[in-house]
Amino acid sequence: MVGEKSIPAYVMGGTNSGAGKTSITLGLARALSRRGMKVQTFKAGPDYLDPSYLALASGRPCYNVDGWMCGLDYVSGLVSEKSRDADLIFVEGVMGLFDGASSTSPEGSTAEIARHLGMPILLVASAASMARSFAALVRGFACFEEGLNLAGVIANRVGSERHAEILSESLIHEKLPPLLGAIPKSAFPVLPERHLGLVSADYGAVDDSFIDKLADACEKHIDVDMLIDMDGGGFRLPSSNSKCVAENTDRIRIGVAKDEAFHFYYADMLEAFAERGVEWVEFSPLNDQALPENIDALWFGGGYPESHAEKLSANSEMLSAVRNFAASGKPVYGECGGLMYLGRSLRDLEGNEFGMAGLVPIVTRMLPRLKRLGLTEVRLLEDCFWGNWGGVLRGHEFHFSEIAEDRLVSDGWIPAYEVSYRRKGETSSEGWVKGNVLASYIHLHFASRPQAIDAFIKKIRDNNE
Repeated sequence: MVGEKSIPAYVMGGTNSGAGKTSITLGLARALSRRGMKVQTFKAGPDYLDPSYLALASGRPCYNVDGWMCGLDYVSGLVSEKSRDADLIFVEGVMGLFDGASSTSPEGSTAEIARHLGMPILLVASAASMARSFAALVRGFACFEEGLNLAGVIANRVGSERHAEILSESLIHEKLPPLLGAIPKSAFPVLPERHLGLVSADYGAVDDSFIDKLADACEKHIDVDMLIDMDGGGFRLPSSNSKCVAENTDRIRIGVAKDEAFHFYYADMLEAFAERGVEWVEFSPLNDQALPENIDALWFGGGYPESHAEKLSANSEMLSAVRNFAASGKPVYGECGGLMYLGRSLRDLEGNEFGMAGLVPIVTRMLPRLKRLGLTEVRLLEDCFWGNWGGVLRGHEFHFSEIAEDRLVSDGWIPAYEVSYRRKGETSSEGWVKGNVLASYIHLHFASRPQAIDAFIKKIRDNNE
C-alpha cells in the first residue's frame, strides 16, 4: 500500500517464564538506544512491572498488549500509534510463547500477538545441560503452530564457548533458525524481586547503571548487528492513523496517587484520559500532607501499600484529607493497593495492624502465598463509574492479600461487578460501591474500553454541575 512504512520489529518469546527474555529485551533495548535508535517497547500480558523496566531501558513509555484483555484490534492500533516515530519495535512476551488465557488455544498468548502483528519471533531459551536436545526444543516451538515466523534463537545460561558452538551447529544441521546469541551463566546482574515478582523500576529501585550492565552483556554475547540487518520482516504502519477522541471542553483534574506505594497505571490509560481533557494531578499519600487543589476526583492505583503501611498510617493529615474529599461527594476510586488504602486497616504478615483511610469498611491482611492471579471479565451489576448495568470490561487480578473482615453489606455497600475468572470459569461478586466511592481488587484495562472512560468523565461533569 502506498504510504506504508515498515519498521523492524521483533517479538521476544520465551520457552517458559524465567528463560531470560526480560533481561535480554532490556539489554537489547538499551544497547540499540545507546546507538541512537528510537526503540519502542511493548509488553505482552497485563503486568505493570516489566513495562517500568522497558520504559527505563528505552527512554520511551512502554505499553501493554494482550489479545484477550485488550482485543487484537486495539493491540494493532496501539502499536501503530505509538511506533510512528520509532526505528525498531520490541514486544516482550509473557510466560512461554504459547501460554495465555487458554490451555487449548493461542488466545491471550505471545504467539497470538506475533501472528496478528505479523512480527518475527526471537526465541529465548535456557540451554543449561543441553546439547543437541536444544535443537529439538527449538524445533518444537518452531513447528507447534502455523503462521509464525521464528527468525532467530538466543540461548541463555550457556556453559562455555564450545557449548555455544555445539548449540549453533545443532540448529544449522537441523535447518532451524540461527543462533543469534549465547549468554553465559551469570553474565547478567540479577533483577531484584519481591512477592509480586520483579521490583518496579520506578522510584530508584533500579538505576541506569543496572540496565547498562544488561546492555553490555547483550553487546558482548549477541550479534546485535545481525539482528539489525536481519531480513526477518517488520511491522507495517498504515499510511494514516486518525483517532476519534471526545472533544475537549472544560478541563477536568483527577488527583492520582503516585509514589513508592502507588504506581501501577497503564500508560495508555493515562494518555486516553488526557486526550479527553483530563489533567492527571499527581500526589503522594506517603509524603504529602494535603491533596492537590481544585481536583474533581481521586484515583488510587495498585502498588505496594503493605511495604509502606506504617508511614501511610502515620500520615494522618493525608488520611483526613481523603476522608474529607470523599465526604464532599466527588468520585473516589481505588484499585487493588488502592482498595487496601481506602479500607479501615491493613494487617501485615506479622499481625501488625495499621489504620488506613476508613472509607470502605474492610480490613485487609497480607498472606504468605499468592491469593489470586488471573485474567478477569467484569459485568456491571449496577450503574456505576464505568457505565450502565450490563456493561463489560476486562482486566486481571494479582495480589497476596485478602479481605479478612468486613461490614460491607451491613453498611450499605453493594457489589458493582460480577466477575468471571478466565481460567477457572468461576464467578463472584466484587467491586464494592457506595455513593461516590468504588473500590476493587481488579486492575481494569480502561483504554481498550473507551466507553468506560467516557462514562467516568461524564459522571465527573454531572457531579460538577
